[in-house]
Amino acid sequence: MLRRLLLVTTALPTCLSAQTQARDLTPLVNRVFARWDSTTAPGCAVGIDRPGAPRFTRAFGSADLEYDLPNRPETIFEAGSVSKQFTAAATVLLALDGKLDLSDDVRKYVPELPDYGHKITIRHLLNHTSGLRDWGEVAGLAGWPRQTRVHTHDHVLDILTRQRALNYPPGDRYSYTNSGYNLLAIIVSRVSGQSFATFSHERLFKPLGLTSTQWRDDFRRLVKGRAQAYAFSNRQWALEMPFENVHGNGGLLTTVGDLLTWTAMLDRPTPAWKPMVDSLHVRGILTKGDTITYARGLVVSSYRGVPMVDHSGATAGYRAELGRFPGKGVAIAVLCNAATATPVGYASQLADSLLGSALGPAVATPQRPRADTAMAVRPEDLAAYTGTYYSPDAETTLEISVANGALSLFRRPTTRVTLRPVARDAFAGFSSRVWFTRDASGRVTALHVGGGRAYDVVFDRR
Repeated sequence: MLRRLLLVTTALPTCLSAQTQARDLTPLVNRVFARWDSTTAPGCAVGIDRPGAPRFTRAFGSADLEYDLPNRPETIFEAGSVSKQFTAAATVLLALDGKLDLSDDVRKYVPELPDYGHKITIRHLLNHTSGLRDWGEVAGLAGWPRQTRVHTHDHVLDILTRQRALNYPPGDRYSYTNSGYNLLAIIVSRVSGQSFATFSHERLFKPLGLTSTQWRDDFRRLVKGRAQAYAFSNRQWALEMPFENVHGNGGLLTTVGDLLTWTAMLDRPTPAWKPMVDSLHVRGILTKGDTITYARGLVVSSYRGVPMVDHSGATAGYRAELGRFPGKGVAIAVLCNAATATPVGYASQLADSLLGSALGPAVATPQRPRADTAMAVRPEDLAAYTGTYYSPDAETTLEISVANGALSLFRRPTTRVTLRPVARDAFAGFSSRVWFTRDASGRVTALHVGGGRAYDVVFDRR
């Protein structure tokens, strides 16, 4: 099979003798990305920094299957949630400028948000401890999940202002939510008086020489050298592009080279950048005093006993991973335009080989036993749940009926699912879980939908 891969070596500051003795990474990288060594499928670009060697970059697969254009090391991909560290950096810069304080109430800058009786700070947004529901999950309950319509920051604000409750009191827990990072992009724009894209360009991208990096704030804008994103469906590749204008949570268009330049600065900041870099690495602390691994757009943890700072990402058919190992001089960037790609896994395989004896033993992830929670409900008891339920949070109506001896949920225009009983008044089959609540007389009065990022969205019975 014809290989579509290109090798670029960008010299890093190091001595010539060390370069000439550097290990050739080509066989390792070819093995890890062998699946994407194809002219008829999308693929990935990978970049690796390591001590005493020039930067290694290589690309596999196609950037555009319609025009038979190969991925190249300089191809532009979308970085998904890897983008969050840049949003956090923009926010921290404004704090260092004295324009805002990370302990400020978010409603100081976004007064449209409801007052939940608890102060949500900018710091809560940065480390995912705000308790805010993920706007995309709520939109999905309404039948419009992300990538099914054009969402903007106006849509994000509209959804968030309708939410009658938080997932939990701010600071009590960690739960990943894109809402916080969309709000941060909005706050940066309102405080700076510039668009978030302009502020990012002037204060981050341009000074750091990230010449191929920009925000996807207008999905219609032409971007030269961008890879199209794909998903595998019905035994063939199909376009899976993000057609939305929300950004800050994701939406960074970039290259593996720019990502490595950025993360090299984070690893060895100049005095001018050090205050911002130090702030980005401050891990969140919960109300009870527990420290979490999520910092500010960065996950500060370890890999097999070696300190690691990383973040992964996924938007539409794009997949991404950017990680580095402080003190080891090793950084890995992987960007893919295939929904079935697993950049975190590829980066782990590369790290295993690059770090070698420095790593501790691999630890298997324990598998949770699947409990058989299915239970029987008498058909005559199902009638208690039937009716129409409405949620102003999602601006959506759900209809519950009995069909073929089972409970059926219908959402306009065509969604119909069978609910499977798993406990008293609780069912599976829609979102993560559905349950019903009753009044003092035992009458069912509400339907609740819970997901991973929106814990309890209430639909009142009509």
